[in-house]
Amino acid sequence: MIKGGYFMKRIILHPFFLSIAMLILVATSCRNPMGVQPLDETPTRGNIKMSIDESFQLLFDTQVYTFESLYPNAKIAVKYKPEIDVLADLMNDSVRTVVLTRDLTKQEKDILFAQKFVARTTKVAHDALALIVNKANPDTLILDFQFGDIFRGKITSWKQLNSKSPEKPITIVFDNNKSGNVRYFREKFDLKGNFPSNCFAVKTNEEVINYVKNNPSALGIISVNWISDTHDSVSEKFLESVKIVEVGTDPMNYCKPYQGYIAEGSYPFCRDVYMISRESFSGLGTGFASFVAGDQGQRIILKSGLVPATMPIRLIQIKKD
Repeated sequence: MIKGGYFMKRIILHPFFLSIAMLILVATSCRNPMGVQPLDETPTRGNIKMSIDESFQLLFDTQVYTFESLYPNAKIAVKYKPEIDVLADLMNDSVRTVVLTRDLTKQEKDILFAQKFVARTTKVAHDALALIVNKANPDTLILDFQFGDIFRGKITSWKQLNSKSPEKPITIVFDNNKSGNVRYFREKFDLKGNFPSNCFAVKTNEEVINYVKNNPSALGIISVNWISDTHDSVSEKFLESVKIVEVGTDPMNYCKPYQGYIAEGSYPFCRDVYMISRESFSGLGTGFASFVAGDQGQRIILKSGLVPATMPIRLIQIKKD
């Protein structure tokens, strides 16, 4: 479908569970079944490939750059992809380390264990999904159950959310049909079957932002990492082009996906970020995961606007007179 200059695809039920069966077949052809460590590889030296959820491109561009600057003999080639493609890369041994917004299921761990690999999972950050609207949209408040009703087809226009809003249909825009963002809301609201006809997917988080910028009726869903780092020129540019929706669990408590609200759990659409490795030795993937979970990596996460998972943080409440 061509709409507003973007190619948009209907959000349909992705054959995710069928893909698990395919992974079982593909996994039997792994290229390094015994997990032999290359002679020239250590936790801070060598060459590896990684697949990372596209939601965290800004964060991990900085993490990789800093790590390689500290360890010049380490080279990490990163591909940013939707969740299902990242998972497939891990399971078929295309990469040894990935970044996802969920841990592996028991079935996925069993597949790796059958190949004599034990998946090692490290939680490195707490993230959130941000809802964004066009600058011209007067409606920037929504209750979490109302958002669920949009997916159930019970709410279809902006006027149903706010009597002062125009009678225009709501267009929900995801980053990718195979993304973790789609999976998150399917699980969050226990949605079965296909999403309603007003839900579409583009290709990336950046395309979601650009689409919302140019379409007043759009409601976009992105990882907060794309707009959370106020010191990053990309985040600043995106923040200037859209408005962030405040989400509430009741009419008296609305909040935006800011660090403090993510850390204390007040914002309702939070999730965790995991680094998962299938390395059976202390290689470069293990070294990089340790770096991200360590002091320097966690400080980068804090600066990016996400919440570190392994570093203690202090919440300060500021009261205005």
